[in-house]
Amino acid sequence: MTIDKEAPIGVFDSGVGGLTVAREIMRNLPSEKIVYFGDTARVPYGSKSRETIIRYSRQIIRFLLEQHVKAIVVACNTASAFALETVKHEFPVPVIGVIDAGAQVAAAETKNKRVGVIGTEGTIGSGIHETVLHRLDPEIRVLGKACPLFVPLVEEGWLHDPLTTEVAARYLRELKDQDIDTLILGCTHYPLLRSTIGQVMGEHVRLVNPAYETALELKALLTDSGMLSGGAAQEEFPYRFFVSDLADKFKSFANSILPYDVEMTQKIDIEKY
Repeated sequence: MTIDKEAPIGVFDSGVGGLTVAREIMRNLPSEKIVYFGDTARVPYGSKSRETIIRYSRQIIRFLLEQHVKAIVVACNTASAFALETVKHEFPVPVIGVIDAGAQVAAAETKNKRVGVIGTEGTIGSGIHETVLHRLDPEIRVLGKACPLFVPLVEEGWLHDPLTTEVAARYLRELKDQDIDTLILGCTHYPLLRSTIGQVMGEHVRLVNPAYETALELKALLTDSGMLSGGAAQEEFPYRFFVSDLADKFKSFANSILPYDVEMTQKIDIEKY
């Protein structure tokens, strides 16, 4: 299969959280075009089985390949944990997730080898961060904490609300007590709560944002394979957005966090794929 280096990057998530990954790609690879899919009809993924998430991921990748993407970013920690190893061998373009890049930075940054991870119940229950971190450094102690209320708080727009600070303090108390020095924001919604989480954890804890690290990993992948866009043929609308439901709600959230005005979000029937 011949891949056009001016083709877009495919990015997908269970909903809006992956927009933090899209935002970092926009900032760090400004010449690249993006096709984003948010599975807003079937969110959340964190409470679903591995088999279901693999099926959803295959459907979405088939849709993105119809959009002629040159690479795919699984911008969802739960899908990266449950589906990436299966799907990355099944399709003709490179597929990367959001877990490895963040884990590599955390392993390099920790001084006391005590790394915290926060995420959905599915991501934390999978133990994927522990597996990856132990591969990098068997001495690292990984302490996971599911924070399921963070996602609805973000989607409600309560990023700097006293209630959000109180919830964060309760969730993070046990990680503070365990003396971690590095914390992976293991859900793509969580970078939007970075200031609140940082305030609760204190300045001595390094927060790792996998969205940023994944954009850098993507840049390295495209550079090494000669697929980095030259940027000469940038279109009027370089970023396209698709969802499985609630297009207007998605668009208003996207416009609140992206450095780009989202004019249109198109709803598609993902079950056809």
